[in-house]
Amino acid sequence: MRKLLISITLLTATTLVADVQAGEKVYKENCAICHTVNGGKALGPDFNMVAYSRHKEDIEKYAKDPYSMYKSFGYSANAMPTLPLEDQQFKDVADYISSLQPFKKWMIKKKPSKKVIVKKEDNNESIEPKA
Repeated sequence: MRKLLISITLLTATTLVADVQAGEKVYKENCAICHTVNGGKALGPDFNMVAYSRHKEDIEKYAKDPYSMYKSFGYSANAMPTLPLEDQQFKDVADYISSLQPFKKWMIKKKPSKKVIVKKEDNNESIEPKA
């Protein structure tokens, strides 16, 4: 049973690496003309920031049909063309983009507010920072 579990784990890890590598190839052939990774001047957003702020599934949906998704991403306009890629290529490039940023925006915990409501002698309430 243990050998089976190890085999499945290794197979899954190998498949994920292959998807990321295939996605990097798709990126270089189809996306790099407009998008950078880790900075640089480009027409489209840097994929490192896309990876930080978007779920992999949303990246894939946007890549497949940018015209139907750009408003939900908060963009006021869309210059990205619809790319003639296969479904697997969209999945691979989404895997690649997502792999660029292991820590995601939604993983960061916001600090809780340290404000308390204080009753004053005149029965008025005020919000004051907690010491």
